[in-house]
Amino acid sequence: MAAKKKAPRDHFEDVVARFAKKRGVTAPSGGSGFGKAALRVDGKIFAMLVRDEFVVKLPKARVVEVIAARGGRAFDANKGTPMKEWLVVATPPKSWLALAEEAFAFVRG
Repeated sequence: MAAKKKAPRDHFEDVVARFAKKRGVTAPSGGSGFGKAALRVDGKIFAMLVRDEFVVKLPKARVVEVIAARGGRAFDANKGTPMKEWLVVATPPKSWLALAEEAFAFVRG
């Protein structure tokens, strides 16, 4: 019998678990609106799950690089304009942790 495929939310929970004990990190707290399923460092979002898609905040040049490599697309928060420093990750969930680490370092500064 084949193993059940993990849902995006399950993969995101793996990322959350990895960051939950880091200093300054706040796990998703629910609620409504932008960032309801977001990981934050020092109050700033660095990774989130939106409509079952993994989204990270990276430097604009890095977002462009990943998009060019067909690793994702610019994130649009339903406002009709892509956000320059936000990436919807198209690569498999095994890459999520590495991208979350990049996002964490970028947002923490």
